[in-house]
Amino acid sequence: MASVVQRFSSIFSNSLLKTNWGLSAVLATKNNNRNYFGYSKEISQPLNREPCWVTAEEAVKCIKSGDSVFLSGAAATPIELANAMAEHGKKNKLKDVMVCHMHTEGPAAYAQPDCEGIFRSNSFFMAANVRKAVAEGRADATPIFLQDIPLLFHKGIIKPDVAIVHVSPPDRHGYCSLGTSVDCVRAGLTYSKIIIAQVNKQMPRTFGDGIVHQSHFDFAVAVDTPLPQHGGGKSSPEEKQIGKLIAENLIVDGATLQMGIGSIPDAVLDGLGNYKDLGIHTEMFSEGVIGLVEKGAVTNNNKPIHTGKIVTSFLIGSQRLYDFINDNPMILMKEVNYTNNAAVIRVHPKMTAINSCIEVDLTGQVVSDSIGTRMYSGFGGQVDFTRGAAEGLDGKGKPIIALQSMNNKTKDSKIVPFIKQGAGVVTSRAHVHYVVTEHGIAELFGKTLRQRAYALINVAHPDHRANLEKAAYDRLKTMPCP
Repeated sequence: MASVVQRFSSIFSNSLLKTNWGLSAVLATKNNNRNYFGYSKEISQPLNREPCWVTAEEAVKCIKSGDSVFLSGAAATPIELANAMAEHGKKNKLKDVMVCHMHTEGPAAYAQPDCEGIFRSNSFFMAANVRKAVAEGRADATPIFLQDIPLLFHKGIIKPDVAIVHVSPPDRHGYCSLGTSVDCVRAGLTYSKIIIAQVNKQMPRTFGDGIVHQSHFDFAVAVDTPLPQHGGGKSSPEEKQIGKLIAENLIVDGATLQMGIGSIPDAVLDGLGNYKDLGIHTEMFSEGVIGLVEKGAVTNNNKPIHTGKIVTSFLIGSQRLYDFINDNPMILMKEVNYTNNAAVIRVHPKMTAINSCIEVDLTGQVVSDSIGTRMYSGFGGQVDFTRGAAEGLDGKGKPIIALQSMNNKTKDSKIVPFIKQGAGVVTSRAHVHYVVTEHGIAELFGKTLRQRAYALINVAHPDHRANLEKAAYDRLKTMPCP
């Protein structure tokens, strides 16, 4: 109830704009506790109020020292507002503002050295734009399963004072769409005292959990800018071979797929054009899915829930991808605590989850979020889908870890005797079923330690196999065997 009262405070304050009190009055009264019987924190419920349409610089003036700010991410990163927030913090000498978010795009001005002491980034999944800040101790990273991120808000562990989100323009009924990112955004803005919306003509309008009525926005900023884009690069020969191995040996007609973006998922998708009745239930997907829909390979016809629909939670990719999802009722954007819930995942037929990693040790431990002590990304949905696929009710689920056998730059093996000191295990050896490199498929489920070592050495790069075999003997005191 407290969060409802706090949220209503800003709603009442913003309604003062109708009486020409202006922005200063809104900011002066936003912390007053008021109560109206008609208030609902449900973001799709229309309220009898309008957002205050202002510039980015005016909108972020509501942020003060000590506040907690939630920022939407991926393709829906509100870059213009994030930049304005950083300038506001420096100009007005703010202190100790926490900025929490998943993967964000853009320069992350709030995480740069000149903002130290003003803002402190807290990543639930890291992107490249904050890695240096985390490594230097100027920012934080929270290890967490992707499906659990909304719980941070529902349980009051994170209590945002301000949410900054990126939405499509309102329709004739006043409804906006969260577009490319529903994930934890719905939870984050629901519990925020103040909501600032970056309203972008180029944000796709999507169906599902991402509908929010404009009356819940305290401030709205109109922009017309392209979304950040990713992907489209060519797969290496090794990645193409990995994709070929997975497509030809582990995916079957009628399978439900989970995969992200990147060269390996793209290589897998390239090999699926002749398959039938594939389904997509995933946290995100790439442009490669579009071609499979057009060819009739992806129909989603065998899915027992959301039959005929692609279910996902957030997206980042090419303009072609954004055009494909725009106003497309085949695409259902759901909250990540739904898409990544193992109980939901396991009901899908022949659930095939394809994820990548940084390194795998000879017992099958998977490191995905760090390189030694240096944090690189996050847990993401790897464990969510690995477990969900393994628990498939039809007994035909396939959790897959895919990686090149060797680092192209350092020529080090990615299959290692021991994980690097300080690195964290994301997916445990008990979770792992299949490990695929360009040299083959290692099936680990039910295998002993020496059988696992044998299987992994056989898919390691040939230049490293002799050393790995010696290391396996030193570690296990017995030779690896099939």
